[in-house]
Amino acid sequence: MPEVEIHIGGRTFEVACQDGEQHFLQAAAKLLDDEAQVLTSQIGRIPEPRMLLMAGLMLADKTAGLEDKLREVEAQLAQVQGELQGLKDAGPEKVEVAVIPPEVTDTLAELAARAESLADTVEEKVG
Repeated sequence: MPEVEIHIGGRTFEVACQDGEQHFLQAAAKLLDDEAQVLTSQIGRIPEPRMLLMAGLMLADKTAGLEDKLREVEAQLAQVQGELQGLKDAGPEKVEVAVIPPEVTDTLAELAARAESLADTVEEKVG
């Protein structure tokens, strides 16, 4: 079992961990050290047990806040997934498109032809 040297609040500790877990232990120690550094910068030198306790409590408070936010986001995600499933279950929305009767299309084509004919006639007289 490897021994890892970690630094928390200006103090060094030797801690054993499972092989391959060294990185995770260092990351956790860094979080604890960050909180301990805040304490020592605000209070000054404090006894080791008190520093570790307070830093641990500060981390626990942050963790509890993050867990609350996680629960909120999970609830929002569940709601959105439910809405999405409801939309999928409803199937595609039907859109009705008006159909233009053929006689209207024929009439419009005839009017266009007459307009072009008139335009040609005007051009001949002007030109």
